[in-house]
Formats: sequence, C-alpha cells, structure tokens
Amino acid sequence: MMRRVHIPGLAALCLALSTDTATAHSVGSPHSAFAWGWTALTFALLTVSAWAYRWGLRRLWRRAGTGAGVRRWQAAVFAVGWLWTAVALLSPLDQWGEELFSVHMLQHEILMLIAAPLIILGRPAVVFLWAFSVEARRGLGRFFAHPWWLAVWRPWTSPLGAWTTYAVVLWAWHVPFLFEAATVHDGIHTLQHVSFFGAALLFWWVFLDATHGRRRNGMAVLANFTTAIHSSLLGALFTFAPAAFYAPYLETTAYWGLTALEDQQLGGLIMWIPGGLVHLAAGLVAAARWIGPETGTDRLPERTGSGR
Repeated sequence: MMRRVHIPGLAALCLALSTDTATAHSVGSPHSAFAWGWTALTFALLTVSAWAYRWGLRRLWRRAGTGAGVRRWQAAVFAVGWLWTAVALLSPLDQWGEELFSVHMLQHEILMLIAAPLIILGRPAVVFLWAFSVEARRGLGRFFAHPWWLAVWRPWTSPLGAWTTYAVVLWAWHVPFLFEAATVHDGIHTLQHVSFFGAALLFWWVFLDATHGRRRNGMAVLANFTTAIHSSLLGALFTFAPAAFYAPYLETTAYWGLTALEDQQLGGLIMWIPGGLVHLAAGLVAAARWIGPETGTDRLPERTGSGR
C-alpha cells in the first residue's frame, strides 16, 4: 500500500528536479503579459499534495463514513485553497511579480491570507496521515509523540510561537537587501515563498483550527487584531515612503506604465487594506466562537489511529 503512496510522488519530484532549473527568472527584461510562471517542481508538489489529500480522504471516509473526521465543506474548502495556491505560483502572477512590486505583494497576500487559511480549514494533517498505511501511521504517531520532537514542536506551535514566527517572517523579508535578493536569485525567491506560506500555515493552524478548543479562540482574537495592526503599519510604510525601497524595480515598472514609487504605493495599499481586513474578519469570527454557545463543532471525530 505504501508504494501507492510514494511512487507517483517520487516520479513527479524526479521530473521536477530534472527540469526546474530551466525556468530561471530574469529581472530587467519584461516578460510577456501571458508568460506563465510555473516551474516543474512547483507543479509536482501541488500535484502530489492534491493526490495525497484525495487518497487520504477516500481512505478515511471509506473507513469512518463520509463526512467523518473531515466534513464535505472542509474538503471543498481545501480544494479552493489548493486552487488559489496554484493561481499564486503557476499563473503569470509569478512572472509579473518579478517586474512589479505590487504584483509580488498580491502574490504573497494570496498565499498567506487566502490559500493558507482555506487549506487549514480542510484539515490537511488528518487527511495526509490517512494517505499512509496503518503501520506507517503508527510509526509516525510514535515519532511525533517522542519527547525530543515535542520539545522542538511545542514552542513553534504555541500561540506566542506562531504569532512571533508570522511577524518576524513578514517584516524580515521586506528588509531591502533580503527582498532584493529574492527578486534576483531563484533559490532565495523560493525560500521566501516557502517561509511566507509556511509561517501562514502555522499561524492559521494555531488560531483558526476549531479543534484547539474555545480557549484558543480568545488568543486568536488578540493574535489577529495585533497582526492586522502591525501588517497595516508595514503597508502604510510602503504607501507613504518618499522613495522606492527596492532597486530591481527601478528598471522594470516603466514597462507597465508606473514609476517604481507608484508601484510601491500600490503594493503598500494591497498589504494595508485587504490584508488588514482579512485579519480583522478572522478576529471577529474567533470572537464569535469564543463568546458564542457550544455548537459541537469544536471537536470533530478523530479516527486516524487505526483502520485501513
């Protein structure tokens, strides 16, 4: 059964690694308006994740009943989040983001504020676990229950750890020399996207997953409101700055009819207003959960430890 899980994924990854270097970006030479930004590695990872989720969900529902553990709407929401991830990484947005800071900002906002929370609502950890055989699931359970793993994992997944990680990643990658390095070097660009998406998945898992209980909802209110404040401050900094921060865009924005400063101001507004509103909305949802009556949805049935 394990072969069914890993062989398609390994084949896709091998294909990806053999062809990924052929899609390097080139700053300074405007891309076609319809140039797709996909790389084989990104395509392979998205394909493997979709396949693993479908396989795990099929196995879970066959064992526990349709809707058990993961409800139909949660599976649908995961699919929507997966599609937004594909739009952010495979569409021309990725290429346009090499030439326009505002599009680069839009791409990051899609990954962090749309795709990540939708994916988390789909409970991917539970479903991916069911993509493995029962023996493998037991082995993973022992691994994740080991004291050394818990000592590493718990600080990162605590409310303070998730909030701090998200804030540090968000601000650090906008320091000019780091952001410029990401626009020039593909490896750093990939690391930037992985860290943005990973920090967002961690943040939304800690503060959005209803299975963490009502007490966590109170922390989610504070986390979302404070994140709305500091991310809006960063957006305002881009909007009102007297000069453009990132040198690579000085050479590319004219092709799109914008100065580098105008492009930066537009990017700042994208982070400031839509980004802030998403966190405010999430905070209000958490507040409603916190003060509202028990609905029975805080704890979903778990049957991941046994059965094939």
